Amino acid sequence: MEPARESTAKVNIDKDLLSILCCPETKQDVALAPESVIAGINDRIVKGEVKNKAGQVVTERMDGGLLRADKKILYPIREDIPVMLIDEGIPMEGLL
Repeated sequence: MEPARESTAKVNIDKDLLSILCCPETKQDVALAPESVIAGINDRIVKGEVKNKAGQVVTERMDGGLLRADKKILYPIREDIPVMLIDEGIPMEGLL
């Protein structure tokens, strides 16, 4: 199990890249999640309370996240790289 990594920097995603990204499952638009949402989820990641769509416990903290338009799935951003894999998406139900 990989230890949780401290997140200290703000996310730096190119605006042009952000404008073309979409949910790989539903093709809905995605937008940067508020820092307060990321902080809350990171707190729960440290406690082992967050699972991704594949049902695996998320162990690595996020630097940021891309929230799907319907606000049901969050795709993590780590080291300024969006992880846009369906199984890596984090269901938001019960996390906020």
